[in-house]
Amino acid sequence: MSKSFVKQKVMKKFFLLFFLTSAVSIVKADVIEEIAAFMKSGDVKSMSGYFAPTVELNILGQEEIYSNVQTAIILKDFFQKNPPKSSQIIHKVTSNSNYKFAVILLNTSKNIFRVSYELKITSGKFLIAQIRIEENKE
Repeated sequence: MSKSFVKQKVMKKFFLLFFLTSAVSIVKADVIEEIAAFMKSGDVKSMSGYFAPTVELNILGQEEIYSNVQTAIILKDFFQKNPPKSSQIIHKVTSNSNYKFAVILLNTSKNIFRVSYELKITSGKFLIAQIRIEENKE
């Protein structure tokens, strides 16, 4: 084998490895959008895969720390009473490698809510540590 052939094979493997690691980074960066999509569809089951073991939950001023199972039950009830129609991410913080934060406007059949959620690294994965749902005042 010639030197240029070996060099070409090494370069192909390098670029493939670079592409795959870049794709993984892009997928990880989409966690905020993925959770917003779950909220838009009211898909608590899928969203619960991102719940930390305990979640600080504040719905319309009622604040408490719940287990991830309790959080899912409460959010399911909220979405049954307020079926989502659309959502829009209006703010997000992704500059910290251990913390993410987002605010969405959630348009439901009854009202428009401002929903914020905070994600922190737990066991190497971004998990939801806090969710706040309040009526949109704008």
